[in-house]
Amino acid sequence: MSDSPETRKEEAARIRRRWITLGETLAVAAVLISALTLYLNWVDKKDERASKAAESSKASARAARLVLNAAADGDSRLTLKPADPDQLVQSQTIHFPKALGIAPVDTTGESRIEAGWFEDALKKARNAAKLPDDSIGDEKLPVTIVTQFVVNGDTHNDSAVYDIGYGIAGKWLSGHKLTLRGLSLVSHAKGASAQSQIDARWARQTKR
Repeated sequence: MSDSPETRKEEAARIRRRWITLGETLAVAAVLISALTLYLNWVDKKDERASKAAESSKASARAARLVLNAAADGDSRLTLKPADPDQLVQSQTIHFPKALGIAPVDTTGESRIEAGWFEDALKKARNAAKLPDDSIGDEKLPVTIVTQFVVNGDTHNDSAVYDIGYGIAGKWLSGHKLTLRGLSLVSHAKGASAQSQIDARWARQTKR
């Protein structure tokens, strides 16, 4: 027996409803997939931005951290240059141990250390401490170097404790000769903390 027109109409309606339901499901799935794709892209970009920001922050921190290298310019002078060639020194203040009784020395533009700034006071301090007339090895004079420098157009300030390496030879009657050898970074410190460090280091040097 053939289906009646009503039966055929109902079957056609059921088929249309199934197609509509399937189409709606596919549409919803497409929306969800699109939303998920957008979210994943946003997360990736967010992570990328965070990574770039972290790298930029690290690079900025590295740029702001100064390390000085020294080269001997004759026996009585050291020329100073940043280890990072992108850093340009503008001015410096060198602080000495209080026991030497020397006022801080300021320099502008030409970064350097000169023996004449502290030679007489150093000789007197060594004599008072009964240190040998001749160097056993490389002697050390602790100082604090406060530097203003520019990198990538930004101005920074750095304060660090360094040891000036020097040699001394001669006799008190005939005079001593001081030779500057180099510079060694001890630590980054500033203000009272830096002064305390160089005073303590000098005290240890004179108790040998």
